[in-house]
Amino acid sequence: MSSERKVIITCAPTGAIHTPSMSPYLPVTPDEIAEAAIAAAEAGAAILHLHARDPDDGHPTQDPDVFRRFLPTIKNNTDAVINLTSGGAPHMTIEERLQPALQLKPEIASLNMGSMNFGLYPMLNRFKEFKYSWEYDYLDKSRDLVFKNTFADIEYILNSCSENKTRFEFECYDISHLYNLAHFFGRELVKPPLFVQSVMGILGGIGAHPDDLEHMNRTANRLLGDKYQWSVLGAGRNQMEIARQGASLGSHVRVGLEDSLWAGPGQLAESNAQQVKIVREILKNMELEIATPSEARKILSLKGADQVAF
Repeated sequence: MSSERKVIITCAPTGAIHTPSMSPYLPVTPDEIAEAAIAAAEAGAAILHLHARDPDDGHPTQDPDVFRRFLPTIKNNTDAVINLTSGGAPHMTIEERLQPALQLKPEIASLNMGSMNFGLYPMLNRFKEFKYSWEYDYLDKSRDLVFKNTFADIEYILNSCSENKTRFEFECYDISHLYNLAHFFGRELVKPPLFVQSVMGILGGIGAHPDDLEHMNRTANRLLGDKYQWSVLGAGRNQMEIARQGASLGSHVRVGLEDSLWAGPGQLAESNAQQVKIVREILKNMELEIATPSEARKILSLKGADQVAF
């Protein structure tokens, strides 16, 4: 991995893991998503990893028209790099998941690097009351759900977006996903610098123990050498400790209400910006410098905000 030590903070303001009833601070409508993203950028996030939600009931959607209702506002009010999900939600088809990245041509799109069980149902032990009927079913049905990301799916996304010059945040939920990425790198379907996001603590993927994080780091170093930039995210209560541990090993970091609703034990984060400020303080205390959006673009070799389609 490069010796560059400007740390890129990514913020994921909404996402598909949590449901609206879990926190009153989770942005749902286009206006709320735009406001949350802009505030996160102002707090220090260089990259904004964005999902969309149906503004009527908050269920995840990959309808590009919903993305178009907030992307121009974010772009016009920040210099942040915009990263659109191609993961969407585990129940969506690969064609549905791809549409925002395909049509809107962002600088970065996320790309899940392998199929996996994706267990959200333990959240039913904590959250008992839901405003919308889809929320309970969404969590409960994850007991018998495979998040499908086959080699054919991954290749389909890579080839479909190749002419857009969109680069990827390769989301690796387990060690095998690093091997899958190395496979595509060996076939020259992806080009360095590879932006590898280690996702820690999702049931069905690798855990969030320090040994797990170190194993991810060692394996990526062995497989990818100096051809990648590493970032980490911890799900739920693991968020800030994973950020701290990852940064100590040389990583960039990701926070946001997509990954965790919390600002501390039993304390709901009141905004995405609050989480960005917390992780900024952690990095500051480690005497690490925070990357600006322009520095993030240089580190990741991005095409620039003037070449997107929104």
